Amino acid sequence: ITDSDIREAMAQSIDNLVESVKEVLETTPPEIIADVMRNGVHLVGGGALIKGLDRLLHEVLKMPVYVAEDPLTAIARGTGIILEDLEKYQEALIQNEDELPHKN
Repeated sequence: ITDSDIREAMAQSIDNLVESVKEVLETTPPEIIADVMRNGVHLVGGGALIKGLDRLLHEVLKMPVYVAEDPLTAIARGTGIILEDLEKYQEALIQNEDELPHKN
């Protein structure tokens, strides 16, 4: 299996990921988009380790994109931070499914 074979196999999934990120940003309220433009998009999880994904998203989105430090454990660490001080983060948490953006 060559690098080219792997790139070809992953191309559709990467395209779908990029389109999904664009869709989420298009439905995000302006005040949150302002924060994202200022602070950038932070990639976490195993997908963040895909070589060049951060550069591709930066080119497509025209905003800063960063790979989190230790992206494989970033979500667990972030959840731990929130659980340690739940009161502090309460307003940022979604209370019920009605608060989620609706998919078309």
